[in-house]
Amino acid sequence: MGEVRKLQKKLRQIENLEIKISLTPEEEFKISRKEELRRRLAELQLQLCGPQRTLGIRADGEEAEMKRQVEDAPEAFLSQAPPASKILRGEEEKCKCEAGPAPPATRKATGGTANTAQRQERTQNVTVSHHGGRDTPEDGLDHDDGEQEDADFTALKRCWQKSKFRLRLLEGHNDIITCVVAVDNLVVSGSRDTTVKVWHVPTATEHKNLGGHTAGVTCLSAPPPEYCKKLAWLLSLSEKERFILSGSADCNVKIWALSIGQCVKSIYTFNVVTALCFVPEGDGYIITGSDGGKVQTWNWHTLDNCQSINAHQEAVTSIQSQGPLVFSASTDGGVSVWENRFSDRDPLRLLHRWSGQVTGCEGGRVTLSPRGDKVLLAYGQAWIKILHWTTGTISRLTNHSSITGVTDCVHQTAGLLIASCYDFSDGESMLNLFSVPQCRYLASLTWQRAARILCFAAWTTGSGYHRWVTGGRDLVVWEQLPASEKQRGDVTVRTDSRLESPLESEGDTADDEQTDDEHFDDDEDGRQGEEADGESTSWLRCLLQ
Repeated sequence: MGEVRKLQKKLRQIENLEIKISLTPEEEFKISRKEELRRRLAELQLQLCGPQRTLGIRADGEEAEMKRQVEDAPEAFLSQAPPASKILRGEEEKCKCEAGPAPPATRKATGGTANTAQRQERTQNVTVSHHGGRDTPEDGLDHDDGEQEDADFTALKRCWQKSKFRLRLLEGHNDIITCVVAVDNLVVSGSRDTTVKVWHVPTATEHKNLGGHTAGVTCLSAPPPEYCKKLAWLLSLSEKERFILSGSADCNVKIWALSIGQCVKSIYTFNVVTALCFVPEGDGYIITGSDGGKVQTWNWHTLDNCQSINAHQEAVTSIQSQGPLVFSASTDGGVSVWENRFSDRDPLRLLHRWSGQVTGCEGGRVTLSPRGDKVLLAYGQAWIKILHWTTGTISRLTNHSSITGVTDCVHQTAGLLIASCYDFSDGESMLNLFSVPQCRYLASLTWQRAARILCFAAWTTGSGYHRWVTGGRDLVVWEQLPASEKQRGDVTVRTDSRLESPLESEGDTADDEQTDDEHFDDDEDGRQGEEADGESTSWLRCLLQ
């Protein structure tokens, strides 16, 4: 067992090394041993666990690589995953499965139309339910309501377990893609290669190459059309002009006009920009986070600095807005919640601040996704933390059945929680889907030669089908295929019964989180490996080297 844990730690260190900008010869040698270490780890795990290691995992239409000594597998589901608009508009009958319609919670969380869902996705100002887990009698639901919800969830689960997506690779960046956003039929991506690229999704071609940053691009944000219209008027551009904000390690925030492919405004922040978001409230604000933990606000019209706050002890890794609220997270594990007071001076007022000791997310790149009184946190482990930001209580959602899994990003869209998952022991990458607000597991999507997913964006087409884009080593567009499409999808759908457990309180299995972080002094690579692990656990820190 000790050797298994040593190999797991080595592979985690190698994954952190691979996303550094430059490598020493010794580090390159360590990376070259990755496949050898994975093979050895697989042999040891097979000896220890045997076929039961994969118990509970089932792939649709796929023969398992290893014969499993298990009971009869459940039958394959026959229904098609519902397009987002079908759920949003209450037209479940077109994707209805044997158990009934899609869950009402999905419709509540996303509004009545696909256009409404898109607008809410941009502002993240949504009407929410405050149930954090599976409904119980304490939630105030009667027995009939509980049965109906279970039937609705079963229907949605069956639908997603037969979903089909077409994948298209967008080639052009020559380094890791760090951030992505979607604007109409365009995808905008930022990379460590210092460029911002604009892609035309229907043709999967590069539309614009926006060069101007002198260091890696770390973050992007897309202001809503109504705020773009105001800026376009000031710049004498078309009222239909769309703008993109990009932040970089060169300490600049640039505002790009997409139609002309030019930088029209630039803000020098005097700090390495590591996170940003646009707050579509009042006159509009740009919120930036720095590598030193500073949070700054900038007026959208004048670009004047309104406020500078030493908000965190270490680098800010994620900033998101939800209506007048702004949420920030840091590599120190801390999460701060701010209220926007729509003032020209000091618009942000701190409501709550929770340290890494409370969240349990210390020492990693934390990304967040707010929803009502809860914030979902991904922090490079096999779990997603759920912070009740008004009380500071923590629950945990399993996103991988092994400690060798890491979660890099979480996203909520059209009644879904989508979480990336990467297993550093075998290099397998996938997206896990959960229903919201209950956070109940639906299915897992993967594909051949899938790379680690570090960033994610989602939207719906005019006909209401899902489109997603994932970034990391590769930039990939996911397009949901309609039920009438005869083409076979590029995605393999799996289900893992081990992810179906309800939310856990933080104290349930806290010891498991430390399993993979122990030091192995008797390892010949231990000293340098531990140093790499300590300095590189945060993907953000690697980015800025």
